[in-house]
Amino acid sequence: MSTKTKFYLLFFTILLLAFYYFVFRGTDNWKVKMPVLSYVQPFSFTNQDGAAVTDKNLLNKITVVEYFFTTCKGICPKLNTNMKQVYEIYKKEPDFQILSHTCNPDTDSVSVLKHYSDSLQVNTKKWIFLTGRKDSLYQMARGSYLLDDPKNNVEKIEDQFIHTQYFALVDRQGKVRGKIYDGLKVLEVEQLKQDISKLLKE
Repeated sequence: MSTKTKFYLLFFTILLLAFYYFVFRGTDNWKVKMPVLSYVQPFSFTNQDGAAVTDKNLLNKITVVEYFFTTCKGICPKLNTNMKQVYEIYKKEPDFQILSHTCNPDTDSVSVLKHYSDSLQVNTKKWIFLTGRKDSLYQMARGSYLLDDPKNNVEKIEDQFIHTQYFALVDRQGKVRGKIYDGLKVLEVEQLKQDISKLLKE
């Protein structure tokens, strides 16, 4: 290889590196994006204040989603203790929210969810509690948020019950991102916190 050829190779290598530097400097564009797992389908539920919440309320927000029920004495208290840690970190972030859906709407009426949310002493504009039709709630859990196996569907909705320990993370465009997080595992809750920060910066 001649000296002249080496010079041109070196010149174009430096030119290419300079191009990438100026295009990507100050951004996270060079980083690998968190995968898209699913897309949030249209929905309409009722919050603890009796107001409608729809899929449009997710747009331009980073949203953490869970399912629980107020009379649960098993995993739910631990789940919401861990969720409150997430809430405390991001409660002042204008583009962040939590949606907690009941999996027992026959018991968890609007007034029951209001009492429950008051007991947690949280801002219910940031941490929102939802009830609605059982079939719609369950379809969202399985089809949109991937928080329960769709194979758990049985013939009668009355015979179904979701008892899931998982959290989902939704970006500003209504896409479920990252992974499905085990809300009982400290390391996975920590990963969720980190991933929320990443999405807030996107």
